[in-house]
Amino acid sequence: MSSANYNISKPKSMSRAKGWTAEVENLFRFQQAGYRDELEYIQVKQGALVEKWPQTGYVKKLQRRDNTFYYYSRKRECAEHEVNKVKVYAY
Repeated sequence: MSSANYNISKPKSMSRAKGWTAEVENLFRFQQAGYRDELEYIQVKQGALVEKWPQTGYVKKLQRRDNTFYYYSRKRECAEHEVNKVKVYAY
């Protein structure tokens, strides 16, 4: 297997989430599945669509790098004590 770089964008900076938002909720879900964010997920999975709950816009299902899946609730899953662990990247 070659170590081909899939032209993955590198973030310019990273900060920690200060409070819960819908964006932080989705970042929490991507990071739990082993990705920085939706951009990295799409690049690694080569354009895979991200399933989201229509009512909330939260991520519904993600495929991990080991090809197993994470399934998420339509309700908030990022507990208050987890918010400051979420990394927010700027490109």
